[in-house]
This record gives sequence, C-alpha cells and structure tokens, in this order.
Amino acid sequence: MNPTSGRVVSAFPMQPADRLQGLPTQFFAKLVRKANEQIAAGHDVINLGQGNPDRPTPPHIVKALQGAAENPLYHKYPPFSGYPFLKQAVAQRYREDYGVELDPETEVAILFGGKTGLVEIAQCLLNPGDVCLVPDPGYPDYWSGVALAGARMAFMPLKESNDFLPDYGSLSPNDVDKAKLMFINYPNNPTGATASYAFYEETVRFAAQHGVVVASDFAYGAIGFEDHKPVSFLQVPGAKEVGIEFYTLSKSYNMAGWRVGFCLGNPEIVRMINLIQDHYYCSLFGGIQEAAATALTGPQDCVSELVGVYASRRDALYTELDRIGWQAKRSKGSFFTWLPVPTGYTSESFADRLLNEAKIVVAPGVGFGEHGEGYVRLGLLSSEDRLREAVRRVEALNLF
Repeated sequence: MNPTSGRVVSAFPMQPADRLQGLPTQFFAKLVRKANEQIAAGHDVINLGQGNPDRPTPPHIVKALQGAAENPLYHKYPPFSGYPFLKQAVAQRYREDYGVELDPETEVAILFGGKTGLVEIAQCLLNPGDVCLVPDPGYPDYWSGVALAGARMAFMPLKESNDFLPDYGSLSPNDVDKAKLMFINYPNNPTGATASYAFYEETVRFAAQHGVVVASDFAYGAIGFEDHKPVSFLQVPGAKEVGIEFYTLSKSYNMAGWRVGFCLGNPEIVRMINLIQDHYYCSLFGGIQEAAATALTGPQDCVSELVGVYASRRDALYTELDRIGWQAKRSKGSFFTWLPVPTGYTSESFADRLLNEAKIVVAPGVGFGEHGEGYVRLGLLSSEDRLREAVRRVEALNLF
C-alpha cells in the first residue's frame, strides 16, 4: 500500500520457472475439494478415495521415538546420508523377508518417504527430451518427476486382460529405443494387482536388452492376500545391475506421516540419490531414524496383523459387492480395490454421482491415466461396518 495515497501498489511481477508451469495438474486436489464441500455441508461422507492409512502407528514404535527424542545426539544435524544403523536395519529386513542381500553403505539410501525418491530418480537419470516408460494407470507422482526433469513419458497400458501387467512386446520400438528409465509398481496402485517372479525375470531381461533403468515402486510390498507374499524385484538375479527398488514404512507400519523411505539396489543409482539429496536435505531427524530401525528389526506381528485387517475388510467389501451385482475381480495386494463403473458412466461422472447422492468418495480411474477410464479406486481404509454401509448406499441407487 502506498503510505501517502492509501492506494494498493501492484505486486512486483514474478514469472514462475518453466518447470513449475510444466507440472501435471493435481487431479486429486479437486477430489479432496469436492469431498470437503460435502462434509462442510453437514453430510456423513464415507471417504474411500484416498490412500491414507487409517490405523495408528504400533505403540512400540511410538515409544521408541518418545525415548529417542530425549537423546541430545539427535538434536544436532544428522549425517547427510543418514545413520548407518537405519541402513543396516532395512538390509536386515530385506534379508529376512526376501532373501536379498544389500550392502548398507553402498546399496541403501534413506529417503524422506518413498514419494521423494520417485521424483528424485527422474531428475538423476533423465535429461530434457529423454523418454521414461510409465504404467497407465499408475501413481501420478511418476509424472511429476518426469515433468521436473523435462523428459517425455511413454505409457505402458495395464489392461485387465493381461492381469494389469505391462506387455513389453506391444510397446513402440521407437519409445523403447529412446527410453532411459521405467517405473513398475506391484502390488499395484491403483489396480491391486500383483506381479510374479517370472514377470520380474522378464523385466530384468527387457531392461538389460534395451539399456533401461528399472525403478520398482514396492510401497505395498507387505500387503498380499490369500497367503500370497508379494515378490520383490530385487529377488531376481541381475535386478541390481539394471535398477533399484523403493521401499517405505508408510503402509507396512502405518507410518505415513513419519516420512521414512528407502532406495535400494544398484550402487551407482544409490550414489546419485544421495548426491542430489545432499543439496536438498540433511537427512531425517535422528529420533525418527531410531524409531524406524525399531520398526524394521523388532517383532513383525504388527505387520501380519495389519495385513489380516485389510484382508478381512477386502472380503467384507467384495461379499457385499457380489450381493448387489457389482462384479469385479478381487484385488491381490495393496489396500486398494479397482472396480468397473456401470454402463453409461465415465469414471468421473460415476464418482460424482456417488459423492452427490450416496456421500461416498471414490477416486475416478482417469486420474491415474487414460487406461484408468472405466474404473474407480476404493481404499480399504475404513472399518468393515463403514465399507458395508458404503455398498448399501450404492445399492439404493439401483445401478446394478
């Protein structure tokens, strides 16, 4: 404001950098806004549209943080690449769970949550104009990292007819020749599909043949159903030579807000991740690192119990879906379900009707990519009673 005239002076003109203008639209921000409008109007909204774990972090992990917070060592800057004990802890967990040997110093990088690494890997490996192979449908933050790198995406369709796995033989030879990086994600968000050991063998052969680095997003690696233990990409011989895996404590231990993740595998890529993070961060608070190590090395009953909860919720949901005639393949992993929309609807128009008339939030499949059209994603992140109530509300719309 001009102090003499009382008039507002126009702000100094600022132009955002091209990299900000090139970021993809945050589709789910609109979803959250619509849901919040219904809640603000006083409606009882059942939110199944987001991927935020609804249960608390196990008490022994919280207690570990409470004790560690009093340690004055952690009140100082931590080592730039994190404390060795946390790297050793995730190496121990991979050895025990998957039979994978990792060198804690050269094959483990600590991340501010898995999402950070998924964005950083593109900036480490891609130059403007380079190609990245991206699953469609897939996690939208893959797009963000590619956009920030100024690279181009070539989509790998995930079709129900192929169990939501990419068909490498159907990809454009031109895209494959130019590709430097590819993302895969199993158990899959949003489809709930899982991948076999044979698929990962094929992926390693494909990557080695074409010189493509594999980034395996293993965020839901602990969550498999019907006695199916999800396979880690790193279990396959040769995987470390062609790629890395991203692992997180967010889902396995209900630690989404703690922001603890890892990049595991190829030493050169781990070095690159540590290098770029040296310019962004000074690692996680030491107390969180100690609590994270407690989660990884302590009793794992809490993980198996959590998977049991999701399995029970999944079964309750699909039993109700079968009852009303909403036919869908059961998810094999993750805490998501991928359901076809009724005839005559797009994924977004169907999601809007569920929100406006049944007060249920679901995520439209098109928000995950072109091949997500025709589906909606529901999260198993509410009680069995609330999931059954959601299906009863859908039933009242007489859509099936």
